[in-house]
Amino acid sequence: MDFVVIFGPPAVGKMTVGEELCELTGFKLFHNHMTVEPVLGIFPFGSPPFGRLVNEFRRRVIEEAADAALPGLVFTYVWGLDLPEDTDLITSYVDIVRSRGGRTRFVELYADLDERLERNTTELRLDRKPSKRDLDFSRANLLELDRDYVMNTDDTRRTHAQDLIERHDHVRIDNTRLTPAEAAALILREMPQ
Repeated sequence: MDFVVIFGPPAVGKMTVGEELCELTGFKLFHNHMTVEPVLGIFPFGSPPFGRLVNEFRRRVIEEAADAALPGLVFTYVWGLDLPEDTDLITSYVDIVRSRGGRTRFVELYADLDERLERNTTELRLDRKPSKRDLDFSRANLLELDRDYVMNTDDTRRTHAQDLIERHDHVRIDNTRLTPAEAAALILREMPQ
C-alpha cells in the first residue's frame, strides 16, 4: 500500500487536495477530522481521553487499510515538525505500513497566511469539519499554531521530523494559487513512481 501523508499548516488545503489526489489514483482518503469530529462530541479537544481515542482510531484504520492491501491511503495531518511526539506518532504509522510491505510518501503543502485565513471560512471546510464553525476560535487557533509551531520544512530550525521526511519520497508544493485539482496533478508529476 502507498501511504501518502499530506501535511502542512491549518487551512492549507490538505483535505481538498487529498480528495483530488484520490480521484486521480483510486486511493482512499483518511483526513484528520474523520477521527477528530466524532470524539469531540464526547471529550474536549486536547484532553487525555480525546488524544488516546483519536490516535487509536487512526492507528487501527491504518492497520486495517494496510492489511486489506488497499492500493493507497491518503492521510492528512497538521504536523508540528518541532514536536517529537508528533513525529513519533507519524513514525508509528509509517512503521505499520512498512511492516506490511508498503511505502510512505510525504506531500508538504504550504500557502500564504492570507490565503489560509480565507480558506479557513469556506463552505466545504465548515461542512466537513464542524469544529471549525466557530470562526473566531478557528481563526485564533490557526494564528496561534502558526506562531508557536514549525509546520513547514522551510523554517530555518532543524527539526526531529526532517530525518523521517528525508528517508522517504517528499514533494513540497506551494498551493497558494493552485486549485486542489492542479495541486494533485502536480503531486503526481513530481512524486517518484
